Amino acid sequence: MEENIQDPELLANRLLEEEEEFHHLNNPAEAIKPIIKKYLGVPRQAEQLENKIYFTDGDAKVEIVVITEQVIKVRLAPHGVFLEEFSYAVPKLSTRPVAFTVADNEDEYQISTSAVNCHIRKQDFFISFSDCQNNITSADAVPMHWEENVKFGGYYVFCTKECRPEESFFGLGDKPTELNLRGKRLKNWNTDAYSFNWNQDPLYRSIPFYISLNNDIAHGIFFDNTFKSHFDFGAEDKTKTSFWADGGELQYYYIHGPHMMDVVKSYHLLTGTHPMPPLWALGYHQCRWSYYPESKVKKIAAGFRENKIPCDGIYLDIDYMDGYRCFTWNKKYFPNPKRMISELSADGFKTVVIIDPGIRVDDNYWVFKEGKGKKYFCRRSDDYFMEGHVWPGRCQFPDFTNPEVREWWGGLFEGLVEAGVAGVWNDMNEPAVFGAGTFPDDVRHDYDGLRGSHRKAHNIFGMQMVRSTYEGLRKLLKNKRPFTITRAGYSGVQRFASAWTGDNVASWEHLKLGNIQCQRMSVSGIPFVGTDIGGFSGEPDGELFTRWIQMGTFSPFMRAHSAGDTKEREPWSFGEPYTSINRKFIELRYRLLPYMYSAFWEHHRYGFPILRPVVMQEQEVLGNHFRQDEFTYGDKILICPVLEPGQKNRRVYLPKGNWYNFWTQELIIGGKEIDVLTPLETIPVFIKAGSVIPEYPVMQYVGEKEIEEVILNVYYSDYEANSFYFEDYGETFAYEQDIYLEKKFAVNGTKNSFIIKQSMEGLYTPRYESYAFNVVGLPFKPSTIIADGKSVNDFTITNGILQMKFSKNFKVLEISK
Repeated sequence: MEENIQDPELLANRLLEEEEEFHHLNNPAEAIKPIIKKYLGVPRQAEQLENKIYFTDGDAKVEIVVITEQVIKVRLAPHGVFLEEFSYAVPKLSTRPVAFTVADNEDEYQISTSAVNCHIRKQDFFISFSDCQNNITSADAVPMHWEENVKFGGYYVFCTKECRPEESFFGLGDKPTELNLRGKRLKNWNTDAYSFNWNQDPLYRSIPFYISLNNDIAHGIFFDNTFKSHFDFGAEDKTKTSFWADGGELQYYYIHGPHMMDVVKSYHLLTGTHPMPPLWALGYHQCRWSYYPESKVKKIAAGFRENKIPCDGIYLDIDYMDGYRCFTWNKKYFPNPKRMISELSADGFKTVVIIDPGIRVDDNYWVFKEGKGKKYFCRRSDDYFMEGHVWPGRCQFPDFTNPEVREWWGGLFEGLVEAGVAGVWNDMNEPAVFGAGTFPDDVRHDYDGLRGSHRKAHNIFGMQMVRSTYEGLRKLLKNKRPFTITRAGYSGVQRFASAWTGDNVASWEHLKLGNIQCQRMSVSGIPFVGTDIGGFSGEPDGELFTRWIQMGTFSPFMRAHSAGDTKEREPWSFGEPYTSINRKFIELRYRLLPYMYSAFWEHHRYGFPILRPVVMQEQEVLGNHFRQDEFTYGDKILICPVLEPGQKNRRVYLPKGNWYNFWTQELIIGGKEIDVLTPLETIPVFIKAGSVIPEYPVMQYVGEKEIEEVILNVYYSDYEANSFYFEDYGETFAYEQDIYLEKKFAVNGTKNSFIIKQSMEGLYTPRYESYAFNVVGLPFKPSTIIADGKSVNDFTITNGILQMKFSKNFKVLEISK
């Protein structure tokens, strides 16, 4: 309805106002305000909708979501409109009801669960978190803020929190720097970083998740934003830590501990765990750029068997292809791939092949022809195809953010699977492009129907590629577990693939870096990780290679790999004494496979990291915040690699409790540093008292021999201690239907007795019938052994170790003086 103004003076004033408005519209530049950061104002009200609570300052809107008792999500919409909820990292949030309260207090709104409180200060919209004892664990230093991105639309988004004087930070993926990130400023943007250096950033993966540790309380921040993101851990201002991104939403999860282990487990509840790998994937793998032709591959395989060095995996790099065209074979080098792979398999080798994302532009190449016909390749903003040069020459690239493309890509592996290929290695998927580095920002992506530029999709491109690979292989392999490995990734990539630390260098510095990176990746949610043993580029000598083999023995993923312009570096390449020592440690890995496989189960089912820095064992000890050499595999075996040339001894810290030297069985009281001899043939390895470590006989490859009995190495303790042992078929998904066996061992001892108890859960029945016990560290000479009410008279004591055999189904075994 039009306004009817009768008063002449009012009418004149209104006309004058309209004239001024008209004048304003003809000079719009005068009214444009400068682009500045804008901050949240004062929260005016709280509105609850199920487990979501909304706050607004009249323009911007903040969403607080209670996910679990320990996890709360914070989300900001600068002008009150949230983007559609979607995350490649978090496939499905928990729907379990969580009890919480919302209080409207005089100074703040407070949202509380049984474990954590979220405070929204009424004065200025500061958001903080505290535990149930009201210890403040995380607090804004300024309100959340944003800045308009004129060039691309959307916003730069920022969050700045207080940084306490003794606060430490861990995680963030594969950063090649000190384990403790305090004082660092880092960036997430997947980058092909050949022969990277110490402190070079960014590298191959973007894992926007870190753990804070302060006053013995840990919490995590998972900043689920796929754009280029940045983290400052007290670098610019030692009193502040910040994270921000070049686009997308300011959306983060506060994950409460109080222990670092609790944080990692909750992070895995959000992003998922690694599926159980095929058991052979935990064996030793040999790779080079490249083993070809077929005769060379067979010579390498024969070398392992002739030298009696165990090995399960042989890799084929890009030279197996026809002109580097993915999903093809160079018939000159490999005239009959199926026969070759079959012959390798008969000798115990699984074949793993590389597949890159770049598809050569060639209308006579069936993969390109299919992808072009179905419009599956990425396009620029003006509809030109995204083209770049990689190994095959001029290439186009599938849009792996399109579900239809992922389905197509997964089906392309049919020929490789039919030929007998057992695993796939996805490389160059940052994505890398020669010369340009990566895709231009204006490349368009489907983003599972939500659309986005490469600014948004870059960091998840590699993850979605290996997802396509994994899901395709899972279908084609029927009930067998795929083995996949990826160079690039984002949070959640562990649901689809293992990883390695990338193109490293044959140097002692990179040996140290690899040790730190594997620990960091493990606590960052990527458990199945390793390094290129010996270094990808450069030339290691025998000592460096052997020290790397020793460290790699205790990496979840164990693979030697090297560039084509280097000397060959198989475990026997350096002659004696290196060959024998390398054999000894690779054999040790195969002996420990049941323990290592059980650690994978603890990760898969319960979310535990596989490698654990010492700070995760004893976070209350401030000095441990800066230790980065020692780590544990699972929670029973502590390793300290030798990281310097010619090092004959080194200092090793053992956490509190009792530990046994693995090589000598010497009992050592922990909570201190000790001197350990480190001749070339050994590295410091210690077993926690009370551990039960299952052991297999040495095999040249997984499945070479039928397991007739399992050795149980039991280490005495005078307090109760628990151990797990997981068994299943080792290659199928039957474990998803509870066809597995999870065994729990509980031990406890006194000065005159030692009791071992076993309980079992699951439907799997192993074929072996008995255990061979090695009981280490008894403080008395045993005279009586009772197992399930029956006397055991057939036992021996050799070098202080009690040895005996009994049924795998025992429940209680008591050893007495």
